[in-house]
Amino acid sequence: MELRDITSLARRINENVQKVIVGRSDTVELVTIALLAGGHVLLEDVPGTGKTVMAKTFAKTVEGEFARVQFTPDLLPSDVTGSNIFNQKEMRFEFRKGPAFTNILLADEINRATPRTQSALLECMEEKQITTDGETRRLPEPFFVIATQNPVEIQGTFPLPEAQLDRFLVKLSVGYAEGADAVALIDRFIEDSPLETIGAVTTTAEVLDAQRSFSGVYVSAPVREYIAKLVEATRVGSDVQLGVSPRGMLAMLRAAQVAAAVAGREYVLPDDVKRLCVPVFAHRMIMRGGQGVGGSKAVNRISKILSEVAVPTENIAPDADA
Repeated sequence: MELRDITSLARRINENVQKVIVGRSDTVELVTIALLAGGHVLLEDVPGTGKTVMAKTFAKTVEGEFARVQFTPDLLPSDVTGSNIFNQKEMRFEFRKGPAFTNILLADEINRATPRTQSALLECMEEKQITTDGETRRLPEPFFVIATQNPVEIQGTFPLPEAQLDRFLVKLSVGYAEGADAVALIDRFIEDSPLETIGAVTTTAEVLDAQRSFSGVYVSAPVREYIAKLVEATRVGSDVQLGVSPRGMLAMLRAAQVAAAVAGREYVLPDDVKRLCVPVFAHRMIMRGGQGVGGSKAVNRISKILSEVAVPTENIAPDADA
């Protein structure tokens, strides 16, 4: 797939999703970037802001299989991945696939499940496969997880461990529709849900092709050094307990390449990196004394880092190094 085709694909996806989701163009674009980068999304917001609707809309947009798992304290890992069931007629065990065998998986209220069940998604999200009883099975491609959690209700929840959070490419918030957007939302849903009539604008095969093509986006040496310096800066400071991992650094690289392709460019700008810093880095940082409301301590720390680390201004485009 050519880079201009990725731009066209992203535009079609964004426009189609926004037929349902009102006034959240930036969030929709970041979810699209995560999808095309082969990553996963963590949506943290209060109930009723459209997290589930967004996941279903993306599934219908790319004509992919969709599965939803409501995470609860009594949910077992096999309820997500599947398990071997004994067939008495055939006198043998047969594997019964779980909901994870899909293209887009909505892990609803993921922090309500126990750590044991949460960890069942680790292999799924990183290796795109599931191992049960010593046998490994590949998941359908593309495989895209949209997980949700409620930041307000913490009773009976199990905070995601760092290893789990690190598997999410971005962490986003949908937010409330206000003002003109709220009125537009009422107008759009006053007769019927547009989700029922929305159609597909692409296929999973095209999305998979895009995932394999964005690596052609040029990243200059100064931009690569800029990413590395930002990551190193997240690990320094008396208020920082844990900074961004190498996995997080590579996640930024992938996300920046896709963001550039979506914007119609064949090379990454420092502005692409700066725009993605909070959604890609903030959830990967652990701050001393707690994260603050909505991870505000990490966000504030990243804002300070962006103001301190010098931004490269030369040798950004491909022909600059020629």
